[in-house]
Amino acid sequence: MTLAVYASSPSKTRGRRFAESVAPTRTDYQRDRDRIVHSTAFRRLVYKTQVFLNHEGDLFRTRLTHSLEVAQLSRSIARPLGLNEDLVEAVALAHDLGHTPFGHAGQDALNDCMAPYGGFEHNLQSLRVVDQLEERYPAYDGLNLTFETREGILKHCSQRNAELIEQSEPGGVGRRFLDRSQPSLEAQLCNLADAIAYNAHDIDDGVRSGLITMVQLQSVELFERYRVEALAEFPDLAEPARARRLLYETIRRMLSAQVYDVIAATRQALSQAAPASADEARLAGPLLRFSPAMHAQSTALKQFLFAQLYRHPQVMQMTGQAQIVVRELFEAYSAQPSEMPAEHAARSDAARAVADYIAGMTDRFAGREHERLTGRKLL
Repeated sequence: MTLAVYASSPSKTRGRRFAESVAPTRTDYQRDRDRIVHSTAFRRLVYKTQVFLNHEGDLFRTRLTHSLEVAQLSRSIARPLGLNEDLVEAVALAHDLGHTPFGHAGQDALNDCMAPYGGFEHNLQSLRVVDQLEERYPAYDGLNLTFETREGILKHCSQRNAELIEQSEPGGVGRRFLDRSQPSLEAQLCNLADAIAYNAHDIDDGVRSGLITMVQLQSVELFERYRVEALAEFPDLAEPARARRLLYETIRRMLSAQVYDVIAATRQALSQAAPASADEARLAGPLLRFSPAMHAQSTALKQFLFAQLYRHPQVMQMTGQAQIVVRELFEAYSAQPSEMPAEHAARSDAARAVADYIAGMTDRFAGREHERLTGRKLL
């Protein structure tokens, strides 16, 4: 792998919190990726919601398939830019490890429950997973990942939590939220690939579910341009029996266009900033970007999906039920910690222990636990 001067080199990593000997056949970022893939939290993602709850259909995206798609897009962009593919893959695969069951609905409900105790941020929870909650090694808690992977996982962070991280880890992964610098280019790339993947697969899942239609999507410039282009090359896709092929071809072209746009716009930004190292790139402002035109089109698509899919009455109904499940689980475990496994029940930070336990649940386990504790089946 030939890296650009501004890429994150494993030979220049800021290292792990607990020193380890170098692996004979793998770089530090490869080891990070492998540890993530073998973690318990990663396996749980297969039964965690993206938009549609796990029981609503076998073909809808989950947090696991979303993470894999983000990793694929990230690597596709990283290689032509000379960035470190192993690092972008590690960050992409780990970025949702701290997500609650039931997607953003579960996160919002848990944040409300934890408001008196510091709140709940799923990015910070992902960092807690890899730093503390995974129990796989005899010498330390967590996965002991490199600074660069941990930095990429912490995509967002409140001022208060950044200050708390800085107290326990001076100059560490919380520092950039205080001095307003950027993460590595690899982390910036994963953030952008996350948004690209979201838009594409939510179109696919939304149409599959019947909650949005191809006719509605024709009002979205980014989608319609490539639908028309696909029909011009393959006129038979206009036949109703081939509608799904038309959808797939449109999304494929749309994804490719966004990937090529990011590569071109980022190359231009890198040429202008001319960072001579990964650390210089951190100080140059956000460099991974869309062109202005593509950014506007992507934003319009997000707005369409928010209004027509994420706020669809059927999705909102399920969202409301999911939030009740999370809130009532929090209440039940807070009142009776013995209902949780012993390692959670015995912790002195009772509210955070409850949040950690709930956040680690899959959709179906949370539903079963709620039914066991309340005698009611909401999902």
